[in-house]
Amino acid sequence: MHLFFVDENQIESEFIRITGADVNHISKVLRLPLQEEILISNRQGLEYCCIIDSIDKDFINCKILSIEESNQELPAKIYLFQGLPKQDKMELIIQKSIELGVYEIVPVAMERSIVKLNSSKKDKKADRWQKIAESAAKQSHRGIIPRVHEPLSFKEAMKYAKELDTIIVPYEKANQAQYSKEVFSKLNNFNSIGIFIGPEGGFAKQEISEIEDLGASIVTLGKRILRTETAGLVVLSIIMFNMEVG
Repeated sequence: MHLFFVDENQIESEFIRITGADVNHISKVLRLPLQEEILISNRQGLEYCCIIDSIDKDFINCKILSIEESNQELPAKIYLFQGLPKQDKMELIIQKSIELGVYEIVPVAMERSIVKLNSSKKDKKADRWQKIAESAAKQSHRGIIPRVHEPLSFKEAMKYAKELDTIIVPYEKANQAQYSKEVFSKLNNFNSIGIFIGPEGGFAKQEISEIEDLGASIVTLGKRILRTETAGLVVLSIIMFNMEVG
């Protein structure tokens, strides 16, 4: 069943009105007929099972059949602090991390980040990244659309992460496997979890030192060196499995 997102002001007691780009997507791309069942989310965890009641060129009216709370979200809010990667790797990271249950993605300009974004580029990138986030949230039937934060400096990211319950940092020079297992096994006890991932060049020594001072747990993900676009997804996969299956 297809999922779409709307704002609260589009929801009435018996009907929901879909507007914007989704109108064309439903009528011209998907070609969904009248009486087709679809899911509509209010972006805040409520899902409405609806049928398409009428189709206009500017809007689609959907009749509400039932309302349920979404069960697609992890019990903890996971914040991915991703060192800015080069090329289009960030788009892949956004898409896949949303499929794995991330709550918010924070791109971070670190010392060894190759990509440097000025103000205008930051705004354009943020807009595109948020659209990718919405598409990924629809595909994976999320109850919310995770926010992709505008890029922050490392210092700004540290200040933002300070408010979280715990922080974990995969680091290629960490080698305490048993300690890492214990860290991951205890994550179910926290409501908010930050994950810091370095860019292609890895973390600078000073960055690791500052994150440790913040109380972060430095962990290993195994003997192999993982790419920046792989490491965060591995951590998210472990957390998702432990919280939903393990």
